[in-house]
Amino acid sequence: MPSNNDRQRLSAFEVTWLPTLNGPLQAAVLTDTTDQRLADAMTYSLLAGGKRLRPLLTVATLTTVGGTFDKACDWRPVMALELLHTYSLIHDDLPAMDNDPLRRGEPTNHMKFGAGMATLAGDGLLTLAFQWLTATALPAATQVALVNGLAHAAGPNGMVAGQARDVQSEHVNLPFEQLRTLHREKTGALLHYAVLAGLILGNVTEDDRQPYLDFADAFGLAFQIYDDILDVVATPQELGKATQKDAGEAKNTYPGKLGLAGANQALIDTIAAGRAALDRIPAGTDISLLAAFFSYFDTNRVK
Repeated sequence: MPSNNDRQRLSAFEVTWLPTLNGPLQAAVLTDTTDQRLADAMTYSLLAGGKRLRPLLTVATLTTVGGTFDKACDWRPVMALELLHTYSLIHDDLPAMDNDPLRRGEPTNHMKFGAGMATLAGDGLLTLAFQWLTATALPAATQVALVNGLAHAAGPNGMVAGQARDVQSEHVNLPFEQLRTLHREKTGALLHYAVLAGLILGNVTEDDRQPYLDFADAFGLAFQIYDDILDVVATPQELGKATQKDAGEAKNTYPGKLGLAGANQALIDTIAAGRAALDRIPAGTDISLLAAFFSYFDTNRVK
């Protein structure tokens, strides 16, 4: 169970950083988009109230390793991940994919702009993300590392592969290890990159990265397990989208495999593994901010 101190620490961090991350966003997208209708579709989903969890993880990692956030150099590279994440949500909601009418309590992009423009909005955000990784005064080696890391996380070795597995596995009873692989790619890859980006920006050597990346992988798995649980126990009003869809579409989920109690125990165990990874970080590093991210998960939702 997350402590009040963890919740307060994460809340204070969000209050400090969300205005910095969100403030320039609309103007920056409009600057880089020449068609107004396309810009409207891109910003409609981008500004629809997301938690900015992924860029916040990047900034938290950068802070933890002793780096500093230079808004002139770092803002676009950090927020590039949010552009890419938003593209994935737009495409995931499309009629050819999950065909969802609501996202964050509002009509999904294709419901507002049509499937064609929604597809193009996702395409625009995806490609702009990589432009933003290099629209910066960061050293060339840093830019290359960020581009390579995000391409790997988002592409056919990561998120896209996970989406492909998800599409193919409906009405198929996946073995548990294959389900873990699907989740690691579909959900975990971008969260892994969020931490990796902070390590790259903070000039952490590859030899010193593993505990942070193990934390990221545990956080990513916990995020997916928790999402599966909320699809069962939360209301549409809480989530801002339809619930109970996974079972109706015969998707492979942790509650479907383990039951709600088993899924909740898997969540608890995964959080413990993530905390253990943080404990492997050398003494003298304040890991409390990264640990506070686990307060995102309420393990008491299952009674």
